[in-house]
Amino acid sequence: MCDSCATAIEATAERPEPRGGLSRRGLIAGMGLGLGLSGVGLGTGATAAFAATAKNGRWANPALGHFPAGGHYGASRGGAAHAGQDVSNSTGTGVYAAAAGTVVRRAWGGGLTGRTGNALVISHGSGQYTYYGHLSAYRVALNATVAAGQRIADMGATGNVTGPHLHFETHSGGLGVTTNPVTFMAARGVDLGGGWPRIDPGASGKTVVAIQYLMAKRGYGLVADGQYGSVSSTAVKAFQKAKGLVADGQVGPATWPHLVYTLRQGSSGSHVRALQTALNKRSAGLAVDGTFGAVSTSAVRTYQGLNRLVVDGEAGPLTWQALVG
Repeated sequence: MCDSCATAIEATAERPEPRGGLSRRGLIAGMGLGLGLSGVGLGTGATAAFAATAKNGRWANPALGHFPAGGHYGASRGGAAHAGQDVSNSTGTGVYAAAAGTVVRRAWGGGLTGRTGNALVISHGSGQYTYYGHLSAYRVALNATVAAGQRIADMGATGNVTGPHLHFETHSGGLGVTTNPVTFMAARGVDLGGGWPRIDPGASGKTVVAIQYLMAKRGYGLVADGQYGSVSSTAVKAFQKAKGLVADGQVGPATWPHLVYTLRQGSSGSHVRALQTALNKRSAGLAVDGTFGAVSTSAVRTYQGLNRLVVDGEAGPLTWQALVG
């Protein structure tokens, strides 16, 4: 846990998300990632209503671990407020970009007051930033362009800490204006605690490609184009109805366990393509050929080891949850 990593209370911002529509923060997020209202995942037959989601597949869990006591956003730090959320795991655990952007800081404390340890800051545009602190190793250079889910660093215990962890911050409205990372990421479909993500119609990207490959294996014949438009939404709703789930089109914690397959070396098909796509989002660099051979097995084992999962080379529910989260 951080012994410091604080910011003045008046420099924080935590505004409730309005219900039933796109918040100002969600709009900024979409604009900052080059989406805009009219271009969010508009596949064939997509409607403008789909563009109103912030759970758009463009955000990813930055690290696996647990929330240590006292490591929450706003916790007291000597008269100031803890500026982020701590995620504890062992030194060397993988750290990943929470969204696409540019590395604008790569320095001790990220050059921010009150922070210590090796740190990265990624700009996502339109005044949105994420901060990754106490790193043991950097995996990207300053000014690098990164993708959501790309490995950018290793967890560590540099700086003023009581043990290895990731100190993760979200800034909205400018660098230095922090907001609660747990609620910020939840609004974008990511469970910072490590659960299944929530992907809404209108989303786009590699996680949508994985969903479409899985749906194809389930017999729904979707094209894996990465655009969660009306065709994909209709298919997901039909799948949900067939499984006795709420047919709302959101691929979330209730739907994912029914959608994924347990895969191992020797498996083949579009569900393996889904796995390879999810691994590639986490920097595996695999050919998406639908064959679970020795190379894919090695990639699964490497990912499991890096993220402190059971290293068995088998892609079961826990490995899937970590990959797509």
